[in-house]
Parts: sequence; structure tokens; C-alpha cells
Amino acid sequence: MPRIADRFRGFLPVVVDVETGGFQSETDALLEIAACIIRMDDFGRLFVAETVDVNVEPFEGARIDPKSLEITGINLESPLRGALPEIDALRKFFQPIRKEVRDTGCQRAILVGHNSFFDLSFINAAVKRTEYKRSPFHPFSSFDTATLAGLAFGQTVLSRSVQAAGLEWNESEAHSAVYDTEKTAALFCAIVNRWKILTGL
Repeated sequence: MPRIADRFRGFLPVVVDVETGGFQSETDALLEIAACIIRMDDFGRLFVAETVDVNVEPFEGARIDPKSLEITGINLESPLRGALPEIDALRKFFQPIRKEVRDTGCQRAILVGHNSFFDLSFINAAVKRTEYKRSPFHPFSSFDTATLAGLAFGQTVLSRSVQAAGLEWNESEAHSAVYDTEKTAALFCAIVNRWKILTGL
């Protein structure tokens, strides 16, 4: 039976999207994190198995650009947000990822994202701020679906890449961490599975 640990050299690809208060990971708030757990079926094809998401309280002194909130539609005052302090948010977020790494025989997770360096930089900054000891992610390597989609479909914008892959895109749902993560995950699976058809890998 094919194993995901063998496909990616011991790495478990986990698709991540963050929503933030700006573009600077050291100074701007981390507000939402979502991840899709990717699994492999008996034929070696990838599929999205599970979505994990958590809302995050801005850390003390965090910068939040009002324009970022306009784009994401996040209401920081909403009692329905149920946001957790960064350390608790990371703990809740990392737990199922660490379990999946163990269950699949992988060595660690590798972040998959659309412009993945951005998402990884915010995760790493939160890990550093909270002095969290056991991040499951590789600290600097990642898989970037903007690059992969540029190769596969000639598109680098997420919405256009998703549509070029033959998947649905709803602009009104975009810019929430869960929606963007699930679409990025579907895009990643589509590219890898298409590559398998072409090459047998």
C-alpha cells in the first residue's frame, strides 16, 4: 500500500492559511489559522481528509491594519469568534497535525500554502513569541502552490489557479482562513495527482 511518508521524503504536507492584521509577521497580529490534513488513498492519490481552524487573540502590542480587517471581514469584537491566546491557539492547532505525523510514520510536517513563505513566517513568529517548543513544521522549507500552479496551469493567483484546475471558486467566501485553506488543499491535491497520472510518481 502506498504511504504518504514515502511520497514526500518523510514529510507530511499540511496545507495552511493564516489571516492577519498586516504583512509583517514580527509586528502584525495573527488572527486566524486553518489547516487541511492531507491523506493518501490505496491508489496513491492525495485527498483532503480534515480541516482544523482556530481564531487567535491579537498578542499584546500587535499592529492591526484596518484595511486588513476590511479584506478578511474579521470582526475582532464579535463574541462568536471564540478567539484563543496565541499559545493556546498553537497548542490546539498543532495537536492534530502532530498526531497525523505520528500516525503516518512521517518525520515532520511541511507547510503547503499559496505564497507559503507568508503563512510560515507568521506561524514561526507566533512560535517564537510564545516560546512554543514543539512546532511540527519544518522551520524554513515549504511547498508553494503559487509556484506549483504557475508550472501546472500558468496561473499564480489562487482564484485563477483553482479555476484552472477545474475546481469551483466562490469570491464571496474568499479571505476566510478555512475557505482559502480548503481551496489551496484541493489545488495541491489536483496538481500532485495530475503529476502522478503523467509520471507514475
